[in-house]
Amino acid sequence: MLHNKFWQGFFAIAPIASFALIFIGYFVFMFSIFSNLPELEHQDTPPMEFFGGLGFLFLMIFVVIVIGFASLIFYIVHAVQNPNLKGDNLLIVWILLFIFVGGIGQFVYWLVEIISKQKQAVS
Repeated sequence: MLHNKFWQGFFAIAPIASFALIFIGYFVFMFSIFSNLPELEHQDTPPMEFFGGLGFLFLMIFVVIVIGFASLIFYIVHAVQNPNLKGDNLLIVWILLFIFVGGIGQFVYWLVEIISKQKQAVS
């Protein structure tokens, strides 16, 4: 699974792309608030209907957290097993980048250590 191109690309792009899920969840939540404002003024709507989109927002946040954590684990394991990083301190640098920079660090690792090395091996 670590050397599968699909999973490498998915776990590199998914944390950044899933950030859009948070915005989608946020907009669903805000739409549910603004669409229920007339009923709220007349006190006809119970509070559960008013915050109906909040569950969707929390679901999107949970999905993003799970994807980000899975991507972090995947790329830490990939970096540890990468034979190109054994001799240098690059392994420590990459792992620290994964932890502190998050999805951007994994995306850069995918571009630098996986995609560019595959192109060099073909040439």
